[in-house]
Amino acid sequence: MTIRQKNALLLAAKYVVIIVGALFVLFPIYEMITTSLKYEVDAFKIPPQWIFKPTFANYREVLFQSNFARFFANSIIVAVVSTVVSVAVGALAAYALARWRFRGRTPVVVGTLLLRMIPPVILVVPVFVLFNNLGLTNGRIGLILVYTALTLPFNVWVLRTFILELPYELEESAIIDGCGDLTVFLRIVTPLITPGMAVASIFTFRIAWNEFILSLVLTNRVTRTLPVAVSLFLTDTGTEWGKITAIATIIAIPAFVFTFTAAKSLITGLTAGAVKG
Repeated sequence: MTIRQKNALLLAAKYVVIIVGALFVLFPIYEMITTSLKYEVDAFKIPPQWIFKPTFANYREVLFQSNFARFFANSIIVAVVSTVVSVAVGALAAYALARWRFRGRTPVVVGTLLLRMIPPVILVVPVFVLFNNLGLTNGRIGLILVYTALTLPFNVWVLRTFILELPYELEESAIIDGCGDLTVFLRIVTPLITPGMAVASIFTFRIAWNEFILSLVLTNRVTRTLPVAVSLFLTDTGTEWGKITAIATIIAIPAFVFTFTAAKSLITGLTAGAVKG
């Protein structure tokens, strides 16, 4: 066997592994979508029914008979506001930790990383007690504050890393020209850390959009988000899998769209930030 044939065989094997891995990863998504298009009697037949007549009955019932618009609006407001606030505050904190020198900076940086290691589930009871005393339960503001606090440590670390990689001479030139710290941050630093802000936005939005347990305890029937609304289809008479998979598919769409949009911005930012030596 020649070297060219060996290389071709190796390349074919790599493609086979990639395709098999992709099918393995995508199969749950395929199963979710196909189940949402089946009638209840066909959803869990044994053996599975791979060829079936699709129906949109589950989507109609979810969209028009379950206050879906209200839950969707709650999720959008909470996720977008949490993302904007967390990324903005995280960028400012990251710039301060990267460029300013003050006593106790190292413990603050390390403490920020340690905060990220706390599992959100152990915060449910203390957060509920605190927010209940402050009157922040059963509303969107409390949820926004919680998601901002949860994602802020990661955003600070990511954006601080991007800022540390920037040449300080750019900021020095702006300072010599008479720019203040805020002007330097907004006009010099922010455009250059666009890739990092895209990463932070993806991370924050996906957490705020998909989180369940905190949203369950901090909202009511009016302010609940879409992940909590999924639990409404776990009834005393049984689990309505068709409707659950239908609303799960709908929930996944905005997250996919936002992720791919931000990913495009990430690639654009990396390309635009290239400097000719």
